[in-house]
Amino acid sequence: MNDQPDLFSWRVGTNANARFNGADYRHARDSPRLTRQLLRVWNAMRDGRWHTLEQIADVTGDPTPSISAQLRHLRKPRFGSHVVERQHLGNGLYEYRVVQPK
Repeated sequence: MNDQPDLFSWRVGTNANARFNGADYRHARDSPRLTRQLLRVWNAMRDGRWHTLEQIADVTGDPTPSISAQLRHLRKPRFGSHVVERQHLGNGLYEYRVVQPK
């Protein structure tokens, strides 16, 4: 079993500040979709292993730009202050891993 806490059991459901935002963001329209997407990305990344955006997309079915945005959300305090590491593989390709905040 993974030692990382479940993002949604201790943040999104209990933290009133754990909301998405943006110029075109509409809570009723966008929150359910973005929350489900963030959960899919979190579930793909919670193993602590390195993954490319394409590998995450293969697992989640989400587009790579959306995955990248959700990885940025995971870094924010309102979504858990997770450490999202990135390493360059070459030719503009990166891989990412999420490690538990200290």
